[in-house]
Formats: sequence, structure tokens, C-alpha cells
Amino acid sequence: MSAILSVDDLNDFISPGVACIKPIETLPSAPPPITSNENPLEYEVILDGQPGGTAPPAQVSLTDCLACSGCVTSAEAVLVSLQSHNEVLSVLDGAAALRVVGDAKGNTSIVEGLQDDSAKLLVASVSPQTRASLAAACGGGVTEQAAGRMIEQLFMGETGLRAGGKHGSGFTWVVDTNSAREACLVVGADEVLGDGGSRSNALQPADRAVAPVLTSSCPGWVCYAEKTHPYVLPHISRVKSPQALMGTLLKTTLSRTLNIPTSRIWHLAIMPCFDKKLEASREELTDAVWARDGKSGGGVRDVDCVITTKEILMLAASRGIDFFNLPSSLVSQPRFPDSEMHDFLFPPQKSSQLRAAGSSGGNLHFILRSVQSRHPGSQIKTTQGRNADVVEHIVIAASGEIVFKSVRYYGFRNIQNLVRKLKPAKASRMPGGKPIGGARGPAVRTVLDYAYAEVMACPGGCTNGGGQIKVDDQVIIDRKGLTAKPGPQEQKTWLAEVDEAYFSADEGDAAGNKDADIANQGKDGVIDGISPSRVWNTLVHWSSIAGVSLDQLVYTSYREVISDVGKSQMTDTERVVQLAGKLGGGW
Repeated sequence: MSAILSVDDLNDFISPGVACIKPIETLPSAPPPITSNENPLEYEVILDGQPGGTAPPAQVSLTDCLACSGCVTSAEAVLVSLQSHNEVLSVLDGAAALRVVGDAKGNTSIVEGLQDDSAKLLVASVSPQTRASLAAACGGGVTEQAAGRMIEQLFMGETGLRAGGKHGSGFTWVVDTNSAREACLVVGADEVLGDGGSRSNALQPADRAVAPVLTSSCPGWVCYAEKTHPYVLPHISRVKSPQALMGTLLKTTLSRTLNIPTSRIWHLAIMPCFDKKLEASREELTDAVWARDGKSGGGVRDVDCVITTKEILMLAASRGIDFFNLPSSLVSQPRFPDSEMHDFLFPPQKSSQLRAAGSSGGNLHFILRSVQSRHPGSQIKTTQGRNADVVEHIVIAASGEIVFKSVRYYGFRNIQNLVRKLKPAKASRMPGGKPIGGARGPAVRTVLDYAYAEVMACPGGCTNGGGQIKVDDQVIIDRKGLTAKPGPQEQKTWLAEVDEAYFSADEGDAAGNKDADIANQGKDGVIDGISPSRVWNTLVHWSSIAGVSLDQLVYTSYREVISDVGKSQMTDTERVVQLAGKLGGGW
């Protein structure tokens, strides 16, 4: 799903006669008469040209589909298109955006335009993988940071989206998700290593993920686990993804400091994969759930809309803008209303991506470096598995003792092997019988010996996300002047260019960051340029602003998704009869 899903080819995922069961509350109050062969609780999703039934059209939302595992691709593929560049244009043209201005002392604390109830404060967050894909598309040695400045020009600059539309509206802030990523790395390391104590206000042990802890930042992987392998849910990290954490941070901080409702803040996330749209629609990522205010759901979402890298180009084209001709100069942004949060979101030095950390945010690498920092003289040993997307990492102390074992699994073909090894065996009903099913033997013992596993749905990691620009996209064919349709080898070369852009930086910034890392490494616990103590202090400060405990802000939860699609609706009596028949009792 993640690697090939596109709005342009959704029909490839839809097969005729897909039954879609809707909750009872969505049924009409006065249903029309039905024939004996019709199920009153069933709506048929009918394709164009197919004969229709008598049931009225069902209003299906993305949240409905996330509560049902019957249509893993078809329903989600259709509804995922509702979060698109067209929605961004609709918000921009719906009303003039709220404006944030400084007061007499220069503090950002005044919001203009509140008299229009439909006006919203527009903020966006951009992933580094998106910037890398666009940088590769630009060519000519354009760096990931330069591509980021072009994105800022599109959303905030005078020659960008502000130049068109009904109201000339633009975004007030465009932030880098690397800030939230660093917070997720620190909190995730604390979750795995389990030594944060009261400093991190960590979850109770009963709620913590159990070893081996599995990455939670990939929504394609999480959705797959919830719908097909719920037995792995206790292993999935409770830490929010950078997208979700950034959404919570932006909305709570701006709402409290500017004294406006969270519903007046519209957050757009720009991500490398379509599954991030599914993540944004999760009920767990709304203020009604994480604020624990007694509501059952339906609160304000932390992320209102997600668009992918490809959709950036579509958004620009819809306004008649050539993205590749946008300037890469800095755009002036208003100061964030809280000074400490401003320094966190807009650091003076942009963090650079380390090649050793990989292309998916560096969850595993940061944990390895954290373990290594606590064992002076230790070494990290890397062993490649059956393919390039399975890699084992072991931290070996100076004494030769293995102190930490971890592994990386990318791509669903490898993920399937992982979950198979984690499947618990069923106890035999026969006296003295051996367990039935599940993985047994040395293989499962190896998996269970791992403390952490970085799991990503896309082969090669997040730079290869389904929403990224591909070499066979027309824009790349035109820009490269290709005469033949690119094949697998050309795509492999293209991904290498994207990865190179992902790890690129402006020469001056790269040198500065390198010197800073060398100078600060080991001081105050700095790990790869990230200071955990500074991150924790910022998170505690954020919690005080939001008025919500830190564990509620940074952690989330998961649930098994059970589908009723295609299953008959049995009465209690029918269910008892069926059970009795299976047991051989009868009536």
C-alpha cells in the first residue's frame, strides 16, 4: 500500500461488489422496505456502471475505515484522497487567514481577523524526506535545506500561494519536523532503556511497551499490525510519531499563548507517504483523547491535513507556480509566541542527518549511541541479514560482553518474517502436549533477545515513501530529458540521489554542525548533537504551557481492529447454536 498508492490510480485497488458495513448510527431513521435477500445493515460500494441497490448512499469517513479491517486498500485508497492539495486550496480560499502581529514590545501576541468565525491560523510542518525528494528533483546540487527554503517561499512568500486565491492568504509558520523528531528520539530512548524515572514523567510499567520494542513512527506498519497481527501491539512503542507530536505541540502552544481555540488553528503536515494521512485521522490523535477530558472522541485533530511530496508540485501548479523557479532565500517568519518553544522549533543551527542513522529518522541509531555513551569503550557491531533491509546491531562492551541487541526490518516481506517469529504459540489441550503453532526454536529466541527493532513499511526507509517523487513521474522525465520510460535500475539510481540530498547540507552549515558535534560530544550528555537534558527541559516547559501532563502529550495507544465486513449479523441465539455445534453438543 505505502509504496504504490497514488491518487491517480486508485481504481487499481477497487474490486466490484465490496461490502462495507457501517455503524448503526449511520443508518437512515426510516429505512425503505427490503426484500428477503437484502441485509438491512449492509451497504454495497458500487462502481460506475454497475447496477445499484435500493439502499441510500452511505456517508463514509476515513475514521470509519480505520475502524474496519475489511478493506485494507480499497476504502482507504479512496478516502485518503480527501486529504489532498485541493483541501489546502479550499482552506486558503474559504476565508482570509488569521494574522499574528507583534505588540508594542515586539512580542508575538496579537491575532487579527478573529471576527470571522471561519478564519483560521495556518501552520505547516515539513519532513526532511520531503525536502530531500524535492532537492533531488531540482537537481543542480540543490541541498535539502535549500529545498526547504523553497517550500517556505511557496507557503509564506509573496510570490507563492499568497499571490493567488481569493484572499491572498498564506501560512504564518512553516516548521521543520526535525525538532519533533529529536524529542521523539529522546523519549523513545528513555522508553527502551527505562531509566528516565520521574524526570521524564514516564508511563506506568503496565502501559509500557514490552521487549522487543518496535518502532511506532511508521503508520503503514502500525495499521498492518492492528488489523492483521494484534499480538504484536504490546511491543509497539507508545511514543507518538514526529508528525503527531508536532501537531500536538503546535496546537496546544499556540492555543494557550495566543488565547484562541485549537479549532481555529489549521495544521498541515507535508510527508513522504500516503499512510501519514491515515495516521492524522486516528481518534487517538485528537485533544478529546489525549487531554482525557471525559469526551468519547470527536475532538480537534492534531493534524488537520497531510499532503505528500508529489502533492507539493500539484499545489504549486494549481496556482500557476513553477516550484522549481521559486527562490531559495530565507523567508521572514514571525517570532513564535513563547521564546523557549521558538528556540526549540527554530534552532540557530539546522540539524543535519547522519548517514549512519539511516533515512527514517534515526530511532535505532540514537538508542545505540545512547547505550554506547553509557558504556565507555564499547563498540557497535553491524551484521547484515538476508537482504539489505534486515540489519542487526549489537553494542559490545570493552570487556567483550554484549550489552544491547537490536535489529532493523524494512519492507513488508521482512516485516512478515518478524511478526511470524513474534507470534505466540497456543498451549496444547492434551496433557503433556507441545505448544501448537507460533514460532519456536532458535529463531524466535533471537528475536525475543532483541531490545529494540526499527520497523518501516517501505523498503529502503522513508526516503522511498509512496508519496515521494519517482523517477518515472513525468516531471522527472521532462527535467532529465529522458526519451525512454525509466526502469528499476534508473529508480535505484534515483533513490541514491534522494538519499544523497537527504544527507546533504549547506557547506557552511555542515562544517559548523560537525565542529559543534566534536566540541559538544560527551558534554552534558550530548549525543550526535542532541542534548537530552535540553529536550526534557523543553518538554516539561511545554507541559506547563498546555496544562496537560507530559505522558498524555507524548504517548499514544493502539487497538486491535476487528472487521465485520462480509460476516453475517447473528443473533445471540444463533451464536449459541453455532458454538454448541462446534463443541459437538447440539440441541
